Amino acid sequence: MKPYSFVDGSEPGAQGVRDLALRALELRGGAKSERFPDQRLIGVFLNPSLRTRTSLECAVYDLGMHPILLSPGADAWKMEHRPGVVMDGDCPEHLADAIPVLAEYGDVLAVRAFAGLRDAEEDRSDPVLAAFLKYSPIPVINLESALWHPLQGLADAATWVSHLGEDLRGTPITLTWAPHPKALPAAVPNQVALTAALMGANLTIAHPEGFDLDPLILNRCANVATENGGSVRVVHDQREGIRGARVVVAKSWSGFSGYGRRDEEAEHRARLGDWTVTASQMKMSENAGFMHCLPVRRNVVVADEVIDGPNSWTTETAGLRRWTAMALLERMLAARGENPWNA
Repeated sequence: MKPYSFVDGSEPGAQGVRDLALRALELRGGAKSERFPDQRLIGVFLNPSLRTRTSLECAVYDLGMHPILLSPGADAWKMEHRPGVVMDGDCPEHLADAIPVLAEYGDVLAVRAFAGLRDAEEDRSDPVLAAFLKYSPIPVINLESALWHPLQGLADAATWVSHLGEDLRGTPITLTWAPHPKALPAAVPNQVALTAALMGANLTIAHPEGFDLDPLILNRCANVATENGGSVRVVHDQREGIRGARVVVAKSWSGFSGYGRRDEEAEHRARLGDWTVTASQMKMSENAGFMHCLPVRRNVVVADEVIDGPNSWTTETAGLRRWTAMALLERMLAARGENPWNA
């Protein structure tokens, strides 16, 4: 039997996500956590990280665990993930060998591996995360993959619950595209959409033509939202999208239809500076809280007046990354190999 892992944030179900958000808020308020002094978490970071890495390490220490964090290509061998490949390039280690060995040393594995943005079907397959799930005999936590960023999703949910209450059904939440100097993956916007859908929010996704999210993921989110009392709609006018919102989440991403034509997409993106989130745009909302996962390009993605303003929840959400990671690990480890998502 494969271990119970945390892959896209939907594993606990809608009520389970609420419970984890509430537990994180309890922990932030000073509640005592369970302790797991004999447990080790091994994190493998194939891409840079500030909040994810630091908050995870803090959470592990807070629970009495031992963190072992690796950066392949820097302090560990560079790793190959493709099955059947002839390894005559610059990767001396294959995940098929590394993952079972790491599992011998730890109790939980965690991995961060971004999308390549070159091949749509490859990114859809989430190849590095899939390899960890295939080869690991112990639970795996996704620290951001080609498709998902579930720990960010938990922090988003905890922020919404903190400000708007536990019942988010029908709450108008807007996810807006924003400018950026380069092409970026869609894991964060995918996650915002799925988390909002699980919470039953009425989600509006605002983006320019050509910067669409994966239609398979949009269809899934729409179905999840309907099941939980919410909805998903897509608009191509930012002001229309923000109008009446209680929450505005800004993020840049590359269009799913942009695979194979990134140069053309870059030219289009360079002409979209009016999508920067400013105080003028935010006035269209219902006194909304502003959110961004960070790091953020100030005065490109969002104006200083917004991110430094009284309705900015950005730093709070980043701070909650520690407590949501604690809540998740506490739930997973306390289950002792059984299904941690059972009510």
